[in-house]
Amino acid sequence: MFQDRYSLAFKLYPYERSPDQDAASPVRHPVVVMGGGPVGIATALDLGLQGVPVVVLDDHEGIGMGSRAICFSKRSLEIADRYGCGAPMLDKGVVWNLGKVFHEDRKVFEFNLLPEDGHKNPAFINLQQPYFEKFLVERIRAAQAEGAPIELRGKNRVDAVEVKDDHVVLNITTPDGPYTIEADWLIGADGASSPLRGMLGLDFEGRVFKDSFLIADIRMISESFPTERWFWFEPSHGSGASTLLHKQPDDTWRIDFQIGWDVDRKEEMKEENIRRRLDAMLGPDVEYEMVWSSIYTFQCKRMERFRHGPVIFAGDAAHQVSPFGARGANSGMQDVDNLGWKLGLVVRGQAPERLLDSYDEERVYGAEENILNSTRSTDFITPKSRISHTFRNAVLDLAEHYAFARPLVNAGRLSLPCTYDGLSLNGPDTLAGGPQRTRVGSPCPDAPLGDGFLLSQLGNGFTILTLDAEAPETLEEDGITARRLALSADDDASGALAARYLGDAAAAVYLIRPDQHVAARWETYDETAMRAALRRACGKE
Repeated sequence: MFQDRYSLAFKLYPYERSPDQDAASPVRHPVVVMGGGPVGIATALDLGLQGVPVVVLDDHEGIGMGSRAICFSKRSLEIADRYGCGAPMLDKGVVWNLGKVFHEDRKVFEFNLLPEDGHKNPAFINLQQPYFEKFLVERIRAAQAEGAPIELRGKNRVDAVEVKDDHVVLNITTPDGPYTIEADWLIGADGASSPLRGMLGLDFEGRVFKDSFLIADIRMISESFPTERWFWFEPSHGSGASTLLHKQPDDTWRIDFQIGWDVDRKEEMKEENIRRRLDAMLGPDVEYEMVWSSIYTFQCKRMERFRHGPVIFAGDAAHQVSPFGARGANSGMQDVDNLGWKLGLVVRGQAPERLLDSYDEERVYGAEENILNSTRSTDFITPKSRISHTFRNAVLDLAEHYAFARPLVNAGRLSLPCTYDGLSLNGPDTLAGGPQRTRVGSPCPDAPLGDGFLLSQLGNGFTILTLDAEAPETLEEDGITARRLALSADDDASGALAARYLGDAAAAVYLIRPDQHVAARWETYDETAMRAALRRACGKE
């Protein structure tokens, strides 16, 4: 059964009494993370690897049961790679790049999310969230053994929070009774229902979608469905208004049925009624075992601001979207990627506190982009009027025969990393003829580099990336050091490196942030401009 398969992963951080519980007065910590899901655990790992002491408080002892996120994007895998746990995720996950879209019983078209070569990671893997969290925690255990100052405290429920001018006071309940600690910074990563958000009287703004979806996770061995994302509009087998199929590890398959808003949930959740839908879709002769099922609705909402003094929200606690497009956990990982290096600099005194305002600026921007894409997907999948339904089906009919209509089909535009166009940390972009995909604010695309790949060479700090250009080996500006990665277009015989970073330019100089977003770029190295861009990227200008 499902619980048996994840029993080893469930108690990842069983309750242990902390010295803080016996302290005469509340102990002050630099960073406390509230919530032990993937976003909270990844935040602790990011900070701990920088040497920043961090405590994670979770009211459970590890991974909760149930089928949660299953699609992890290329960007999330690249972030996990920098943390040192990408390889086991890739080994365990089901790799896929291809998807197919059907209308009734006809294939409308298929798509490839990563048609080009020269990337270490695939477009997506399907991997159940319990495994994703397990690999993050295993990396934390290895980092702890190496001296990383990370504490994971299970069965530590935060019951009250008091926000002061420069710190936060937390009242915590454990199996041994209550205690109190303080934190310079508190990260709210406690999920969609976010008790922390409620304690502070903060709410979401956005839209609730009036439709219901039935999830069924089943275990089966079948050659009929390849390792691809299949989406049906109005499937002829009649199992729902739309149906989505994904393969997961362990011969498990995730199936989503759109079942409508005005349904009897208790009736729909009866095993015989779930099996009726599954049998209609899979065929009467397919053998399968039901693993888990649930009915969900969703909303596209976000907090107005993600930073509230010393309290910062991330992941589902800060923003929520529909599951179409796999933007939930993946956008949360981008939050961590954005917040980690900035908070690390602030805690170490290397950057002013206002740098954290750029986390709010950039990730609100990212959340708005995700909400827009998610809302458009949902409106296409669930038409709200007869006219919109007619338009939707006309687009599907055209897309079956004409390529121009296929970009209009929206079966869940899949998660891509955000490009921070025009935001405050961005420096100059004077690379004439430079590729649009590596413009300032964009995430760095991978490229082959000898026996390895570019992103692995960029590392976790500020990098001066040069292609056929001169620059010093290191540059220090106001306590921040940027190191040079010197490359040539000739280093990659495939031409991918030049295509992605040079374009029509003969040479290029990039300033890359620790989260591997482009901070600035030029045709040649200019020390004055580089120093100014580095200060700006650290919130010092």
